[in-house]
Amino acid sequence: MAELELTEEELTQKHKKERRELQAQIQTLKKSICKGDKKKKKEVTEEINRLEETLDKKQEEELITWKVSHLNINNVENEDAENSNDKSTKNNKQYEQPIHRISKAQKRRDKKAIAEKERNQRIIEQEALNVFGKRNIELQTIKKILCDRGLMIYEIPSDGETPLNFHELRTKTAVYLRENMNEFLPFISNPDSDDLLSPEQYEKYCDDVADTSAWGGAIELQVLSHVLKCPIEVIQASGAPYIIGDNYNNDKKMILTYHRHMYELGAHYNSVTKYVQEEES
Repeated sequence: MAELELTEEELTQKHKKERRELQAQIQTLKKSICKGDKKKKKEVTEEINRLEETLDKKQEEELITWKVSHLNINNVENEDAENSNDKSTKNNKQYEQPIHRISKAQKRRDKKAIAEKERNQRIIEQEALNVFGKRNIELQTIKKILCDRGLMIYEIPSDGETPLNFHELRTKTAVYLRENMNEFLPFISNPDSDDLLSPEQYEKYCDDVADTSAWGGAIELQVLSHVLKCPIEVIQASGAPYIIGDNYNNDKKMILTYHRHMYELGAHYNSVTKYVQEEES
């Protein structure tokens, strides 16, 4: 419902609700700060101040627009009543008041101003989505978990390509999948039909693992655990971390982070490294 259609009380209640929602968002932002991370604290504080200022300006504009609109409506109603009761006066030209018509140029300026205001509002909404959307909340939660363990994300690009020798790992993974087809075939389905893969399709699946940047999943992690002969711990924003290949009890362990919302194409895994706090500029 447009603000102009609301009563003044309804507009006030709407603004109070927006304030409550903003406070909840602010608490989420504050919880994303790692203890001792001064740079992150500074960034979050600046972001909170910007969001509060943006909401103040938006609500002030809505209230002013509402009051001006309703003032104009009342004036028009009063003018109509006076005109109907004083028709004889209108016949006398010396009492006639000039009619102020809005020029085409003014209409164009008004239309441009409204379009600019709507554009600014969309920008504000997008910025809020960037901060409070699923992707960023998940990312900040994972960063906090890693920070508490002295770790940070070592980001793997969405195309799966890195300077590391991942091609060799992909090749070994594909070989293991081929050698153990009977073990894995019942658990891999066609993404288009949800039907289980045929042996020929399974071979193509293995080729993609070895020769393309196709994303891997839980099955590939299980295979990697066998190839590397070490457990793999997966950290996620919601739910406890879980370990794949816990039958390997050596000192070596790989740690990955699991992101459900990082990319539109689907889930994504990242590696981790020792936490290094960036210097403030």
